Amino acid sequence: MKRIIAILALVLMGISSAKAQEWQTDFSAAKELAKKESKPIVLVFQGSDWCAPCIKLDREIWSTDVFKKYANEHYVLLRADFPRKKKNALEESQAAANAKLFETYNKNGVFPFVVVMDSNGKVLGETGYKKSTPEKYIAEIDAFTK
Repeated sequence: MKRIIAILALVLMGISSAKAQEWQTDFSAAKELAKKESKPIVLVFQGSDWCAPCIKLDREIWSTDVFKKYANEHYVLLRADFPRKKKNALEESQAAANAKLFETYNKNGVFPFVVVMDSNGKVLGETGYKKSTPEKYIAEIDAFTK
């Protein structure tokens, strides 16, 4: 019985330590949170159901425990998704908000497109998908904030 309790405790600790980074979808809320926590914003433009590099970036970087743990402590994450399949359609208000972000920060229409900015929305750096490790990707994003 003690062994079962110990295993359950370890599993629960693993779940809580690998807690998913909360992605914001509201730019104003992300800026407020960034100001409150003195963190830069990482804005990601993605096509979650059609863009192969976007899906790879999510799988290889954003979804890793290494990135999630680091991001939780250092960034406010903001996602602007542009799904194409009807079953994944966003609410009209969210689609309009994402389109406004797109017009402001992604004038070239690149997917995926990652914009690192300060809490006021001033762009500090830009990147996209590249075959990388989470640690190297973190170092690249961090370089924009130095």
